[in-house]
Amino acid sequence: MEDGAEVGEKSGLGLALNGNLQQRLAERRKLDLEELEILGRMLDFRPARLLGRNTVEFLAEAVLKVRGKDGRTHRLRANAVQREFERRRGERNIVLKARQMGLTTWVAGRFLLKTVTRPGTLTLMVAHTQEAAEQIFGIVHRFVDLMPAGLKAGALQRSRSNMRQIVFPEIDSEFRVESAADRNAGRGLTYQNLHCSEVARWGGAGGAEAEEVLAGLRAGLAPGRMGEQVLESTPAGVGGCFYEEWQRADEMGMVKHFFPWWLEPGYTAVAVDEASLTEEEMELAGRPGLGLGRPLSLEQIAFRRGLRAGYRKLSPQEYAEDPETCFLVSGEPYFEMAAVEKRLAAVQEPVRAARNGQLEVWYPPLPGRWYVVAMDPAGGGSEGDYSAIVVLDLETGMQCAEFAGHVGGLELMELAREIAWEYGSAHLVVERNNHGSEQLSLLAVKGYVRVFAGSDGKPGFLTTTASKPAILAEMALILQETPEVFLSRKLLAECRTFVRLGNGQVGARSGTHDDRVMAMAIGLAARREILGRRASSR
Repeated sequence: MEDGAEVGEKSGLGLALNGNLQQRLAERRKLDLEELEILGRMLDFRPARLLGRNTVEFLAEAVLKVRGKDGRTHRLRANAVQREFERRRGERNIVLKARQMGLTTWVAGRFLLKTVTRPGTLTLMVAHTQEAAEQIFGIVHRFVDLMPAGLKAGALQRSRSNMRQIVFPEIDSEFRVESAADRNAGRGLTYQNLHCSEVARWGGAGGAEAEEVLAGLRAGLAPGRMGEQVLESTPAGVGGCFYEEWQRADEMGMVKHFFPWWLEPGYTAVAVDEASLTEEEMELAGRPGLGLGRPLSLEQIAFRRGLRAGYRKLSPQEYAEDPETCFLVSGEPYFEMAAVEKRLAAVQEPVRAARNGQLEVWYPPLPGRWYVVAMDPAGGGSEGDYSAIVVLDLETGMQCAEFAGHVGGLELMELAREIAWEYGSAHLVVERNNHGSEQLSLLAVKGYVRVFAGSDGKPGFLTTTASKPAILAEMALILQETPEVFLSRKLLAECRTFVRLGNGQVGARSGTHDDRVMAMAIGLAARREILGRRASSR
């Protein structure tokens, strides 16, 4: 494939590479089909003369205009959030964001540019309501209406334009908008670009109906690199379609993008007095990496105080600060939320990840140390519970590694055994109940030297109505007293949604999971038993 710069130079158009695109358009000179196709092939290139921008960013500023927050018309110049999205974007994307970050507008503009520069392209944008769909499509119409005359007079003349579709017959391309309230949205179509907006608000509570609509839409997306998908939303509570999509994104090979409110430069107020900062605010003001490498300013902290005063408990949802606490939890939490959220703010990213992010490692095995590998097995289907594995340092209880995924049977047994071998033939603890009996049988056949046995001498860890509350209470106490042993954000996110249920029991809130919680609780309890047996045998 030719380099983007070479394509541009050979076309005679030159784009930004020779600086004459805007002049051609200003002179109302038409762009023919061949020139549009050349632009389409260059969209994802970053020619040296664009100084780090890709061609989409250049074209957006050159030919698209948007109504700003001041009510005036401006060129669509990429802001920090939009540039970061372009830098990390893949074919399958999911975006969790605070309010009014400009991502919906940017994706609409990006997909419009792909539609008009790649003949035969169908773009489908789906919003949570028809009213919202028409509002976003109004932005697309403004893009087209305010395009330079040289574009509109050439191959981009429209044959049909209404509040649901724009058709460009000469290039056989179309931009359509539909509502997720229609269960048949996108049915019968094949499209190259799919933009799903405010997915957390699809289908009212974002439940089964939203999953059905999204599954149907995915079926119509062109396969592989021919299709690009963006799911974006502000959060709307724990559970539901978007929450599940976010939690499973790594497993599904999607690129996750999280954009907190402080990346929007307009979210400031009159600076607070530095002497008035609370302990939490001092941490925010001194913590690097909050705003793409920058801590919060005193002006941003002032804005944050206003949010907390005005939105109260809804502030973390409407103006997200991290990808866990922005999903508000209903019901009475089992674990102490202050301890969970304080630990969430402190944990670091793993040093290694594998299996599409399902396996995360914070501390690799060290010679001379003993480890516990605890497993909470599941059936392995693509839906339902995950199988979870946690690795703990036997002496300190420190979490070293974690796995969670839809695997079962022989594959799960071999994975658990491989992890245990990697950690020096660790004590392998398997929950004996349900699918655990299959795992223990497989281990007996395939062989492993250090399978944990309960006090009754039988292999496996038996979880009963009596033992489950005890091991969870032990885990809750450890979380409060020694929170530093918890290193997994995903585990802590499950702790947030582990609640007291109406039947007097405890478990995952509807639409969420507790597999990592149970693996950790089993691992901590087994560790205590193993240490106790060692002490009594001396």
